[in-house]
Amino acid sequence: MGVAFEVQDSPTHPEAGLTPSRPSRPNFNKIHVQPLPIKAYPLPPLIPHNPLSLLHIAFTYLSQLIAPPLSHPEIRLCGYLSAETRSIHVTDEAAARLLWEQGFFGKGSLSRSEPTWLEREKSRHGLLVGNTSEELTRKRREERKQFKKERAKKEREAIEEKLAEETRNNTLESVDGNLTEANGDLRLPPDDKLSPKSNELTAPFPSDVTLDSLEKPDNSSELSSRIILNQEHLQLTLEEAFFLVYGLGVLDIQDPSTFHPLTTPKLFSICRSYGYFPSRSSTNLVTDDPFLLSYVVYHHFRSLGWVVRPGIKFAVDYLLYNRGPVFSHAEFAVIIVPSYMHAYWSSTWELRAAVKRKEKKSWWWLHCINRVQAQVRKSLVVVYVEVPPPGDVEKAVVNNSREFEDVSELLKQYRVRDFVLKRWTPNRSRG
Repeated sequence: MGVAFEVQDSPTHPEAGLTPSRPSRPNFNKIHVQPLPIKAYPLPPLIPHNPLSLLHIAFTYLSQLIAPPLSHPEIRLCGYLSAETRSIHVTDEAAARLLWEQGFFGKGSLSRSEPTWLEREKSRHGLLVGNTSEELTRKRREERKQFKKERAKKEREAIEEKLAEETRNNTLESVDGNLTEANGDLRLPPDDKLSPKSNELTAPFPSDVTLDSLEKPDNSSELSSRIILNQEHLQLTLEEAFFLVYGLGVLDIQDPSTFHPLTTPKLFSICRSYGYFPSRSSTNLVTDDPFLLSYVVYHHFRSLGWVVRPGIKFAVDYLLYNRGPVFSHAEFAVIIVPSYMHAYWSSTWELRAAVKRKEKKSWWWLHCINRVQAQVRKSLVVVYVEVPPPGDVEKAVVNNSREFEDVSELLKQYRVRDFVLKRWTPNRSRG
């Protein structure tokens, strides 16, 4: 026998009848106004029917030619190569904040994403008014969890109340059929047999406990004098660091042994060797290195204006944000698939066997990844990177040192093709 009931959610504040308002969020449009840590100064638009626009363009061009404006940050960003974590560490607090606010590069070493460990510690010790983004997220999750618990509790109480009423009615019907008369009075079963619920006893509040004894000691003066050192640094992936060095030219990475800035060819060879596990020497690198393929895709989408973030949380290579993680969720999830379309890769039997082994992917693998992206409302993007033969990149190699003199010549040999793949469901995709 089915039981139908309706549960009404009461407001958080019954007296006011309104839910509490959430704290105001920071002005992210003002904080993240620059998409990259560089500034561009375009010329004003040309208006054909307005001759004064030509003078405006000429004046702007000459002023920028005579006194070029500063395009790079005033402070020189510096990072340190970590062989243990295979990443780049930015320890300067101002540089870390700049890289996060202007492009969402890296993540805090002690945070989920944005480096907010210092703010969380200050808030925990009462030295900072307000909540950080991670604390707001945690509170929202706790409120959602508590709401689900209260809803389940109300549903359970409604079911128990309905079953108790049915049991009481059935008991009364059975008693009506067996009524006996004693001394002229009708005697019914005790109340505890009519109701399956038993009275709950509550323990009295101890009389010796007062509210004053429960108050915490006031140690605000002690906390205000405490100085908390920032123990967090910004951690950049190899692809992010190389893009900042090669693509934008705003970051210097120091060699851990000599403490001198690494050159772009040297950093490129180190990143390619760290793409393998365990690391390989620079003489054993090939054209389909994992770092090389991932950086080609990273550079491709960054040049198109997307904010590219690691996608290991959703079993993909990258996540693509329209503006950034603080504005909206990622719209696309990217997986990288190497493609060997050149005739060189099918010239010998050994190469064909090696290519078949590298390209071997099952439909179950694709279905699993696509199902995960469908559950989190993301579109899966399959990116094919056409791998050039080794002969086409030999001209970019400096003698036998295996260090590339011109990285641009090497990257020009690669082609990127992307396809959007969506999961087909009969009840939603039926024509």
